[in-house]
Amino acid sequence: MPTFNYEVDDEPQSTNEHTLTPNQILQKAKIDPTENYLVQIVGAKKESYQNSPDKEIPMHEHMKFVSVFTGQVGVS
Repeated sequence: MPTFNYEVDDEPQSTNEHTLTPNQILQKAKIDPTENYLVQIVGAKKESYQNSPDKEIPMHEHMKFVSVFTGQVGVS
C-alpha cells in the first residue's frame, strides 16, 4: 500500500488512503474543520474547498494545502 506524503500549513503529513476529504485532511492535521476550511495550492493556483468539505480528493505525493480560519477571534 503506497504512502502519500503531503503538507498542511507547511507541516508534513502522510496517509495510506487513496482519497481524503478536506475535512479528513484537516482532522489528520489536528485542525478543527468546524472553524477552518481547506485550500489546495497547485503552483500559482489555489483551489478552495470551503463549499465542498466532503468532496473526495485523490491523494498523490507532495500535495500542498493550507487551512483558512473562519471562526471567531477572541478579544483579549
